[in-house]
Parts: sequence; structure tokens; C-alpha cells
Amino acid sequence: MPADAPSAAPPSPPSPPGRTTHVTGWGRTAPTAARLIRPRTYEEAAAAVQACGPRGGIARGLGRAYGDAAQNAGGSVLDMTGLDRVHAIDADGGTVLCDAGVSLHRLMQVLLPLGWFVPVTPGTRQVTVGGAIAADIHGKNHHVSGSFARHVLSLELLTADGEIRTVSPGTPLFDATAGGMGLTGVILTATVRLLPVETSWMSVDTERARDFDDLLVRLTATDRYYRYSVAWIDLLARGTSTGRAVLTRGEHVPLEALDGLRGGSSSTRARGEASWSTRARGGRFSRRDAYTGPLEFRASRLPAAPSFLPEGLLGRTTVGLFNEFWYRRAPRARADELQRISTFFHPLDGVPQWNRIYGRSGFVQYQFVVGYGREETLRRIVDRISVRRCPSFLAVLKRFGEGDPGWLSFPMPGWTLALDIPASLPGLGAFLDGLDEEVAAAGGRVYLAKDARLRPELLAAMYPRLPEFRALREQSDPRGVFVSDLARRLGL
Repeated sequence: MPADAPSAAPPSPPSPPGRTTHVTGWGRTAPTAARLIRPRTYEEAAAAVQACGPRGGIARGLGRAYGDAAQNAGGSVLDMTGLDRVHAIDADGGTVLCDAGVSLHRLMQVLLPLGWFVPVTPGTRQVTVGGAIAADIHGKNHHVSGSFARHVLSLELLTADGEIRTVSPGTPLFDATAGGMGLTGVILTATVRLLPVETSWMSVDTERARDFDDLLVRLTATDRYYRYSVAWIDLLARGTSTGRAVLTRGEHVPLEALDGLRGGSSSTRARGEASWSTRARGGRFSRRDAYTGPLEFRASRLPAAPSFLPEGLLGRTTVGLFNEFWYRRAPRARADELQRISTFFHPLDGVPQWNRIYGRSGFVQYQFVVGYGREETLRRIVDRISVRRCPSFLAVLKRFGEGDPGWLSFPMPGWTLALDIPASLPGLGAFLDGLDEEVAAAGGRVYLAKDARLRPELLAAMYPRLPEFRALREQSDPRGVFVSDLARRLGL
């Protein structure tokens, strides 16, 4: 079928029953009431779209968007997790065809024993494939692999006219859908190109950076040698320690390295001028160990965070002590530590409902990117956050590679900083408004999948292809069937 060509959907059955409930993002900052519908077939999804009513509808996955992107006050929200089939895996060619409601967790369970891994994963595996495309998620490997939509070979999209379209990369509808926050239609299926791996283990290098300048130098000099790279940054440190950080870089461990461990020898691999040896901490490996428990956590039996915690629990003193401990416990330099995939990529997934620790007011995750050559802007923002004493214990800095084709995709070549801040912090809104203005003036942007508060007048400066996105939406969805709280707030 040619790209964007419509295929008539079968007659739609009655819309599946829904229930009115409060829906919120992972930050828990702005809950709104909507009719939540959980279709289990494509026909039910089409019927739900046609029955959305005047307030429209929006698709939702596992609810890991931090802000209001998957909310729709007074309208419909389609919970797509009922469509969760893996249809076909090409174990030779390295592709998977699956429903949009399939989680990255499920894909890893299925694909790892076959020698394949998802091409891009964020800091949680509790993300659906549809959500990964709609937010065009990125990970620690953007400087090498780009964002998720770059690896999508085709997708099926339920559009506002009730038809299902096969959409291919390079077409306007694909570029509007990748990063389009679900506003072009409901993604039903996707065919994704995978990454070949031989084991479920990672070889991890860790080192400290003494201050912000040292951090930038180390990341710039070494990122090209690693597939995955990220830095945790202490945003409460001040003075000569401002911007001190812990760098973590990793690679997938090849099977021959585990074979070497079994025999007590080491294997080496060229990485520029460097080499490495992977080693086990006690015990002996067999080939079976290559995939033993790839997604299990030693901390997986931890209870979920309680539904209520005091607002001031994560204040400056508590977070300051945590940051001091975290920085000091990190080695000055350690190479070739063996970690499971789950430990390296998704440590917070081991704490169910960790977003509750910020109290009833929730938290804001603020993420922005500024281009290379704008390091002074980045440094100035880090200084402002440090002086403001924002209590953030989850702050990470990464380098982005080449930008992605999605009209509203977030990544662009440059530096991206993400931090969590308790929403109850006095004066937070005005402070972040000031950061938004500085980011926009530097030609940067904020991440819509994590936003819940950006002022709409800054959006066009951050996303120059916004007019094209709006024009396509107006043409393909003139009745405004697909809408969200984010879309209303920003005028998308």
C-alpha cells in the first residue's frame, strides 16, 4: 500500500464502554476528569474515535508523559494498553511488527533472547510503542542512534475520518506524527528496526567530574567512543563545585566476553586508543547466563512509594545530603563494571510509583536543549538553578546528535538538561518562565512530553516547523477530533 493511502476500516461496532475518572501525568501536577475508554480491537478504537463528542479524544499509553499531553478535560481518553500484541518478529532481519500498546518492557522480554534490543529506550521501560513514537523519545544513545521514530519503518494511523492509513517515513503525515503528541491520530501498529545484541549485560565506565567545565570537557572528548552516555549532575553544589557530576557510559557486552569470564580470561576490544576487559564479581558464567534475568531487579521487592508523603520530604537539606552521598560514593574512575540492562537503563523502575515521593503537589520535570556553541547559556542556567537552590536529585545532562525529522521532535544537536523539581517549591513558575525565555532566546526548546506549564507565545520560537504542523492538523482534522490539555494550553 502506498504511503498515506487510506484503507477503509470495517464497519465500526458500538464504542466500548468508558468511565469518567481523573487523569494526570506522571508529575501529578494537573489532574483533569475525562471519559477513559479501553479499546481491545482496532474496530473498537475506530468506534471510540467517532464517538468522542465535542471535546474530542486523545490516545494514552502507560501514563509516563510527565505533563498534560495524554489528558483531555471533559472529553475522551483512549487507553491503548488493551492493544498489546506482538504480531511478527523477523529474527534474521531485525524488525518487529507490534501493536502501539505494547510496552518496551514487553519487547525487551521477547526480543532479548533472540539477540535483539529496542533501538532507543528512555529512563523507563514502562512506555508503549505508540507513546514512544508520539513523543519521539530519546535515550542515552541519541548522539549515535537518534530518537525512536528514526527506527520506525512504517506505522498504521487511525485518522479523524475513521480510516486507517499506512504511513511511511519521509511523508508529511509521518513527520507530523513523530513527536506530534498524538494529535494527528491514533497509532495502531508500528514496524520497528531493532538493535542486535548478544547478551543482556552492559559494560559500564564511571567517573567523576569535579565541576561544570570539567564535565563538558569530558563529555565532548569521550562521547564518540560509547554508544550510551549520560551524566548525573549535582545542581545543589555551589562555588568551585558548581555542576560537579558523575559520568556513566556503557556498551552492550558481547557473548565472547562472557565466555572469557567463564574461563577466567578477559576479552578486549578496540575503542579508539583504549581497550577494556569485562569481569564478573565472583562466580562463573555459562552461555545460559547471557540472558539470565535480563529485566529483574534486586530491588524489585521494594514496596511502592506510599500514596501520601509530606510535602517537605524532598527539601534542600534532604536532597543536598543525598547528592553529597551520591557524588562521594561514585568512583573517581572505574572501567568495565558489569551491569544488567535493567540496572543501567531503568534503575527507577525498581521502585514502583516512585513519583509519589514528591508529595501530593507532585513535581515538574523540566527538560530543555540548547545547541552546540551555546555553552554559555547552558552554564548560566546551571548557575541560576544552583543559586536558586532547586532541590533536584534527578538531574541529567546528555549530548544530542543530529536532529530528527519530526516537526515537533524535541532533539536537536546540542546539550540537553533534565531535572525534577517539587511543584510545591515557592516561586517555581516564575523561575521556570525565566529559564524558558533564556532557552528560547538561545534557539533552544523544551520537551513537550514533559511540559505542563510552558507559555504558548514561546512555542513558535522553539519549534520553527509549528506552522506546518498546525496546517496539516487543520487539513486532516478540521473538526478537532484529536485534542488534549496540552494542545489547548499551547494552541497546537
